[in-house]
Amino acid sequence: MAKVTISKMCGCVKKEEMPQVQEFSSVDEALKVAKEMTTKMNDEFCGKHNFSVVQNGEEITIQVVENKR
Repeated sequence: MAKVTISKMCGCVKKEEMPQVQEFSSVDEALKVAKEMTTKMNDEFCGKHNFSVVQNGEEITIQVVENKR
């Protein structure tokens, strides 16, 4: 069982009602969803944070880092 976790629930993530943790039957499926989520988050959210995918075995984390302006 693969898991995708958002490391920090910023305001935009909460506003979109995205789940902090999701479980998938395969790592490939989890990676696909995590990559789709980060693309949406980076393209459509307010720009205060940058989102990236980090994989550690079956644990996939969407890292949330504040943008430096």
